[in-house]
Amino acid sequence: MSVDLKICGLSTPAAVNAAVIGHAKYIGFVFFESSPRAVTPNIMANLCLSVPKNIKKVGLFVDASIETIASAVSTGSLDMIQLHGSESPSMLSEIKSKFGLPVMKAIPIACKEDLATAKTYENYADMLLFDSKPPSSATRPGGNALSFDWSLIAGQNWRLPWMLAGGINMENLALAVEISGATAIDVSSGVEDLEGFKSPVKIKELLYFAATL
Repeated sequence: MSVDLKICGLSTPAAVNAAVIGHAKYIGFVFFESSPRAVTPNIMANLCLSVPKNIKKVGLFVDASIETIASAVSTGSLDMIQLHGSESPSMLSEIKSKFGLPVMKAIPIACKEDLATAKTYENYADMLLFDSKPPSSATRPGGNALSFDWSLIAGQNWRLPWMLAGGINMENLALAVEISGATAIDVSSGVEDLEGFKSPVKIKELLYFAATL
């Protein structure tokens, strides 16, 4: 089984270069001010200048205004919009219509009932991302280095391609794939030395390891 990886929360040339060298399928940039991984549209655009076209560049937004999304999309660097907040299905339709880019919707998962929420987005999103539901004390909806029970999504039939996120790193990647059946994995905190600071070495190691699965 081949596993596609998305390295999210990139903010330095060295981290982006490591993701490119390691053949990441997706790279993600966070446009959420309270995140330690947040970047500006101009920084993101400069980081993307040398990224090959076969690597999808994803902009992550959390309950953002149309103006905020437009500021990043207007750089011409993004290939996909990731919505990681409480955006409604109608909001997805509005964003897709306005910007003409595919939309990935993150769904927080803690129990089986959360899967029903995911189903409500199948007619509106282009891709789903299953992430762990953040604790009540969290200041952001993702990137909290927490995993959920991967067996909850195992064997489910989805009409859309999907990606697994939440506390995945070198040590548990193979198990996450085995239990969930995921063919695409999103990693952020799992390739950091400190919160918000990506390790080029860890990025390369994880990508090379994923290629052996």
